[in-house]
Amino acid sequence: MIRPAPAIAAIPPTTPFIGPEQLMREHGLDALVRLGANESAFGPSPRALEAMRAELERLSWYGDPESYELRTALARKHGCGIEQLVVGSGIDELMGLVVRAFMAPGAAALTTRGSYPTFNYHVVGYGGRLVYASYRDDGRLDLDGLVAVARAERPAVVYLANPDNPSGTFVARGELERFLDALPDDALVLLDEAYADFVDAAALIDPRIDDRIIRTRTFSKAYGLAGARIGYAIASAENVATLQKIRLHYGVNRNAQVGALASLADEAFHTHVVREVEAARRAYYALASELGLQALESFTNFVCIDLGSADRATRVMNELLARGVWIRKPGAPPLDRYIRVSAGTAPMREAFAAALRAVLDEVSA
Repeated sequence: MIRPAPAIAAIPPTTPFIGPEQLMREHGLDALVRLGANESAFGPSPRALEAMRAELERLSWYGDPESYELRTALARKHGCGIEQLVVGSGIDELMGLVVRAFMAPGAAALTTRGSYPTFNYHVVGYGGRLVYASYRDDGRLDLDGLVAVARAERPAVVYLANPDNPSGTFVARGELERFLDALPDDALVLLDEAYADFVDAAALIDPRIDDRIIRTRTFSKAYGLAGARIGYAIASAENVATLQKIRLHYGVNRNAQVGALASLADEAFHTHVVREVEAARRAYYALASELGLQALESFTNFVCIDLGSADRATRVMNELLARGVWIRKPGAPPLDRYIRVSAGTAPMREAFAAALRAVLDEVSA
């Protein structure tokens, strides 16, 4: 028999996420209120859609392998050079590039147990070794715990999502700066800023280019282009050059490049989405309070609501799915007692609220 490499054969057949389409097939559902993937419920910019439609007749062409126009616009946005930017098909692909480029086989990667699982997926798939810190009991990242593990294990890469996924919490600028300074000098920090658009820019760390930090951003959240699969990383020119060695040069969707470029020019729409997400978060906080539940303060386009136990959170999630409302829940303690619901439009929020009230009445009975 033809067999895979031993490192791959040892990986259990898992995927980071089960998609809503599969859930619909498994449960015989014709439609879902999609509040589980942190997609934008508010769509792409109309200017992006117009630009993408206008370019459809040229879909037979490959995209620019250097994403030159997009990187030029991003350089203006972030005050850096285009040689300090690399574009990929979403942060998920960029994570894989970082792991491949900066982790030798068997090297350690540090993350928080229960944080965004696609990073773990890449580490294991490329022959790395995962080491963990844990969330604090209040659901926030334990930066001191991460530093302690980093000093003991000497990881090649340290992964941190800020704002965090799945908790939605945020580490402010000063605290994050102290954390970065406390890490071993030879650790590369992969700073996942997928939700940075929902945070006041002044609260983020300086837009400096540091050889020890690779920052990733996405067009999937505030820009509403999750299905187009496009994101980028900000890094030193040396680190970008390293990623360029292994990047799939024609791997970025041409129409995604067009849509991303047009999205950057539509600041009014971006502001509109951020405000709609703020309104959705407030609505979820109010709903949780009405039901006698606690919610974590979120700096993202989702909110975590405390159900008291992992079993109860799982049951509520499954009962909501049976009613056609799709949410998710974190998988590791202490966050596994929460359900996580994405920011939705007013009708989507109303459907979620009605279903949640009914499910909680049933569970309590």
